[in-house]
Amino acid sequence: MKILTISDEECPALWDYYVPGRLKEYDLILSCGDLKSQYLSFIVTMARCPLLYVHGNHDTHYKQDPPLGCDCIDDQLVVYNGVRILGLGGCRKYRNSEFQYTEKQMRKRIRKLRFKLWRSGGVDIVVTHCPPEGLGDGEDRAHMGFAALRELLDKYHPQYLLHGHVHLRYDGSKEQVRAYNGTTLINASERYVLDIPDVPHTQMEHNVLVWKTRHKDPYSEDF
Repeated sequence: MKILTISDEECPALWDYYVPGRLKEYDLILSCGDLKSQYLSFIVTMARCPLLYVHGNHDTHYKQDPPLGCDCIDDQLVVYNGVRILGLGGCRKYRNSEFQYTEKQMRKRIRKLRFKLWRSGGVDIVVTHCPPEGLGDGEDRAHMGFAALRELLDKYHPQYLLHGHVHLRYDGSKEQVRAYNGTTLINASERYVLDIPDVPHTQMEHNVLVWKTRHKDPYSEDF
């Protein structure tokens, strides 16, 4: 399965200078946050495959202008073509704003998903906005990673963790791909293409997004 991962910066080749057919090779698109909703709507229309996203700390405008045709997987566990995908958006709290969390709040979010993770036998891809603590994060308060995400890797050993938040263009010393305890971490800043082996699944599940958690409207008052 060929997956396009995107985050933080709109790619000119996929928007301003888009060439028809450029996105047809992808089976799935995963957004790690901080992208214009119009950009996501455009990409999912051109790609004609699912686009799943989590919120970045700058995505507060999504409530009034959500990305059309896309699925929010924040605090959700979904399965697509046999691949188990967990979404945990947002960043470390550095001011009072939506999609910013304390370490305690992030641990609580993960704890609520433990039963579903157990029922599903774990997770293959974790999609976040903020990286785990000490694994590609920054030193300033706004870009520090979550220790809770590192603990998640230690417990469930997903194949991949995709994140954004730390712009590679601003810091050339940061690695885009790194390994930790059996997990490959990828900074999806602007874009990164991930090609993974196909996972066995039934014909009824083919190209169908299966929600393992209760699917809620992320912009409703009771979410």
